[in-house]
Parts: sequence; C-alpha cells; structure tokens
Amino acid sequence: MKYDLHQKKVAILVAHGFEQSELEEPRRVLVGAGAWTPIVSPEGDEVRGWDEVAFSNWFDVDAPLNQAREADFDALLLPGGVMNSDRLRTIPKAVDFARSFVEAGKPVAAIGHGLQLLVEADVVRNKTVTACPSIKTDLLNAGANWAAKNVVADGGLVTSGGLMDVPAFIERLIEAIGEGALQPRRTGSGKVSLSGRLGR
Repeated sequence: MKYDLHQKKVAILVAHGFEQSELEEPRRVLVGAGAWTPIVSPEGDEVRGWDEVAFSNWFDVDAPLNQAREADFDALLLPGGVMNSDRLRTIPKAVDFARSFVEAGKPVAAIGHGLQLLVEADVVRNKTVTACPSIKTDLLNAGANWAAKNVVADGGLVTSGGLMDVPAFIERLIEAIGEGALQPRRTGSGKVSLSGRLGR
C-alpha cells in the first residue's frame, strides 16, 4: 500500500442503524494501513449496525460524542444508513463535529446517506459529490455539484454511493489522509486527550 497511516486516527461517527458493511469494510482497510479507527457515537457504550434488512451486530463505542473533539483526529468517516443519518443530523453536537473537520481542513469521507449530516452542517456548498440517488435533490438544494460517478474526491471530501463503491472509496480516503488534501481554514488548538475508550 502506498500510504502508511500509522499514528493516524480516523473517527467513525455513527448512531444506531448505520449500514454495518459501510463501517466494517472501510475500517478493515484503514486498520490494515496502520490507522487507529475509534467509533464515536451518541448512543452510550454500544451502537448497533443495520445489515440491509434488519438490525445486526453491536459495536463498542470508543468515545462518547459529547466528549469527542476534532482536534483528536486526523480524518472523519461517515458510514451511511437511513436511521443512522436521520438521527445524527438532529443532534447539534454531531453536526458541529462533522463541520469542524471541514473547517480544520481535514479529510472527510461519507458513504450514501452519510452525506445528509454534511448537508445539515452546510459544508457541501460548491463541492462536487456523489451519494445514493435518493438524496441527490437534498445535495443540490444544499449547493453541491452532483457527479454521476461511483466515487468523487473534491479536495479532502471523499464521497461514494454505497458498499459496491467501497474499494475505490477507501483508496481515495487513504490518499487524502496520506497527502493531507485540504488546506486548513483555521488554526487548530492542538491535541486534546479523549477520556473515552479509544481502540481499533
């Protein structure tokens, strides 16, 4: 693999009902590249995934959302899932958390309905993106440019339509993390230690 992501920490933000495969496969590849991939969630100690037609496995939450800070991470991953995205977009802390990565110039990767959180955060304006077709109108109304492609990378914003696009999606995310693709819009305040349980 071209990039070594050791010492890189990628936050995975999810609520109950996230599309499980859209967390597991990107996480597997990121960990294989050396990244640290803590799950951040508003759901307590565990959060439950969705496997196409039903709730599936439980995952440990490594850092509670209310304790998580952008300064602790190098990038953000937003898996999809309708329930997951609908819940996160109603939580101001989740919206602010996602927005802070874009404002800091850090890579953000979103799959399918995961882009709804970025719409709520108003950070897709003038960005070229792709997602599942059902939220195309939401993205256009938020000022984004729609691309009918499997994966799109606009600076450090990497987007895709769903699981079938994950291999190319995660390759572009790793490139973005390795290259530091976005220029920061503000000066960060330095690293802050999380009191949550961080782990791969």
